[in-house]
Amino acid sequence: MLYQIEFAILYALQSLHSPWLDPIMVRITGLGDHGFIWILTGIVLSSIPKTRKTGISVLLSLAVGLLLGNMILKNLIQRPRPCWIDTQIVLLIQNPKDYSFPSGHTLAAFECALSIWLCNKKLAVPFLILAVLISFSRMYLFVHFPTDVLGGALLGTFIALYVHRIIERNSMC
Repeated sequence: MLYQIEFAILYALQSLHSPWLDPIMVRITGLGDHGFIWILTGIVLSSIPKTRKTGISVLLSLAVGLLLGNMILKNLIQRPRPCWIDTQIVLLIQNPKDYSFPSGHTLAAFECALSIWLCNKKLAVPFLILAVLISFSRMYLFVHFPTDVLGGALLGTFIALYVHRIIERNSMC
């Protein structure tokens, strides 16, 4: 039953496809590929004395998320991607090889955005917007179920909160 609801949502999103929106969604999702933008953000923030602790929080959150989400949970749960189940939908990006739950793009995006928000709310606004857009793009592009994205967002939030708490205890943020 859950698959039926999730596929209904994904099929509804397929009706939004258009020649102008498709390349935008491909580029937005590409920003999250391999966590590059988030790693770069963490490095840049760590390089500036005023935001060093925020950058450290971002990088630590990403490391925890990579281990817990991408290396452990994905391989433990082994949830197939929607594009593996319904191969009739033409993908606009390369078919991912790893499992679906949780969404790694969403996980990294929320870890980074929430880590920044916990230290500097004004600075976090564009990162929060980007996190939501990347998360949406994963469903739009038919490579993640809504619960994969929700799981990635929740896990990313919890990891960012946990790392922030540890850094705060050590009076780093």
